[in-house]
Formats: sequence, structure tokens, C-alpha cells
Amino acid sequence: MDCLQFKLRPRSAFGGPIKGDTFFGQLCWMARHRWGEDRLVELLAGYPEGRPFAVCSDAFPAGHLPRPALPLHRFAELPDADRKAVKRKRWLPTAALGEPVKDWLASCRSDREVVATVSGAGEGAQALAESHAQPHNSINRLTGTTGGAEFAPYVQEQLWFAPGLTFDLYLLVDSARLSVDEARLLIEDIGRIGYGRDAGIGLGKLEIVGEPRLGALPSSQPDANACFTLAPVAPQGQGFIADHSHYEVFTRFGRHGDQAVQTGRPFKAPVLLAQTGAVLTPRSIPEQPFVGQGLGGRGKLSRASGYEGTVQQGFAPWIGIKLDLSETQRTGDAA
Repeated sequence: MDCLQFKLRPRSAFGGPIKGDTFFGQLCWMARHRWGEDRLVELLAGYPEGRPFAVCSDAFPAGHLPRPALPLHRFAELPDADRKAVKRKRWLPTAALGEPVKDWLASCRSDREVVATVSGAGEGAQALAESHAQPHNSINRLTGTTGGAEFAPYVQEQLWFAPGLTFDLYLLVDSARLSVDEARLLIEDIGRIGYGRDAGIGLGKLEIVGEPRLGALPSSQPDANACFTLAPVAPQGQGFIADHSHYEVFTRFGRHGDQAVQTGRPFKAPVLLAQTGAVLTPRSIPEQPFVGQGLGGRGKLSRASGYEGTVQQGFAPWIGIKLDLSETQRTGDAA
């Protein structure tokens, strides 16, 4: 598969961070709208069997990756640093990937340090993103009123990224099925319509900055023996060595987007995933640039009429790192 690196600039508030599995779902919807159902079916052929046409990473502040989900004892201790300050250092500059893993913590940056670097804001840099409450109220589209006897407003959070901030998104594509130009068109469609929650009311707008960079993922380390993942991943049953794998788990309570929301059954079956930044140690390094598995298909993920073929990205791009396998996971370690 080919790797495309897109630089994205937010143009509005967002309903949440850009996650690879959600972004993949929107790519599928954009393909359906642009080229029709038959083309989407063609693109998704073989997806649950391990043949994805595309695999999306999360969007990371330009020039950075998330700190891998390794226990702190895997890193060299930082002198004169309290635990809270260490936890805030959650972004790894891509320039530090060539250093030994144990030295990465010293190179990691906090949100404010990343903003100062990426946006050029210097010492006056603000937070990477600020959350603001936005009042809403349901409207009856037939009467033009709030409907019902009671005025029932509600509040939802909106995420505003720091001015001048840009993000890197890595997209693996099977160029025999989806060309570079077609991939760019789909991402432009997402940027125009909006990504994620509340795109219909103006959230999630973004634009591509410059031309996508065609090439490999950030360089793996020499003699790599573990996979550092760049999106949520489904590692279940993939044969990873448990004592040398570290990750945070979460449950994705997915729901249909776009017109499928109107089916009367908008919710998908929940899936258990490992969060972005997982370190998975295989028995042998995989040949393909992604790990994990495709989820869904044949009514496994959605029982909504007409959407039984719905799939969920359980794949993730990975970077090879050299992990010290002489040390086993300690009891009580949190990834």
C-alpha cells in the first residue's frame, strides 16, 4: 500500500478530535456520494478478510506523534520532574524517533509546547484545544418552534483548536483501487461537509494545506521488534505477545452517520479497541504497513435495514520500534 501524508488545517470548531476509525467511516460515505453504491461495494470487497482499500491514522499536531502507551518505568527517569508534569508530556516529535525508546520521554512535549512549536506562538502559546459549551434546543421543523410544552435547551461541548495549528494525517491506500487524486477528493469532501459530530450545523470544517506527501510512514527504528500504532486498533486474536504489549482499551459505541441515521436503528454494535499509541509486539514483524483487523460485515456490526454490510476500521498504520524484551510487564503497570 502507498502512504499519503496530508497536512490539515481546522476551519471551525470540532465535535471531538480526529480519530482514524471515524475518519475512515466518513471516507466511505464520501465515496458513496461521489461515485455511488457500486463503487463503495467494490472498494470494501475483502475488507473483513484483511484487504482494506484504505487505513487512516488519527490527525496529530504537525511533526508530532502521540507518546506510546508504555509504562513510565520503560523510559529513563526525568530529573526534577513531578508526575503531573510528566503526564502532560504526551506528544513525541517525529525527529526523536531515531533515538532509543527509553530516551523518548525527555523529548516529549506538552500541549502548550507543541502549540508554541507548530504555530510559532512562542511563550504566549495557548492550549492545544479549548472546550467551550454551546447551548442548543431541539426545533420542530414542521412548526418552526421548539415543540412540546416545555422549553428544553441542552448544552454540548465544542473543541476549538489553537490558531495556526496544523495536523498530519497518514492515509494508507491501495492505489490499485483508490488513486492519490481520488483520495484527495474524498478528504476535500470531508473538509467541506465537516468531520464528526454536528457537522450538519457547521462543525468539523477543515482544509488540505499544500500537496499530499507520497512516501512511507515515519521511519521505523533499526531492528524493530514492536509495532507503535497510529490509530485505534482491534488486536484481538492477532497473536501479539501479551507480556510485551501495552495499550489502553476503550469501547467504541458507534452510530451510523449521514443518511443512515434515519433508519430507525442508528446505533452499531459496540466494539472493543486499543487506543492510538498502542505498542504491540508480534512474533514476527508484519510485512504490510498496518496491523489489526477489519470489523463488521454480514450484519455483525449493524442490523439496520440496508446497512448490514457496515464495517468498522480495526486496522491501524504502525511504526516499528525497538523494545527491550528482556523486561516483562510488571504487575499493576498501566499502559
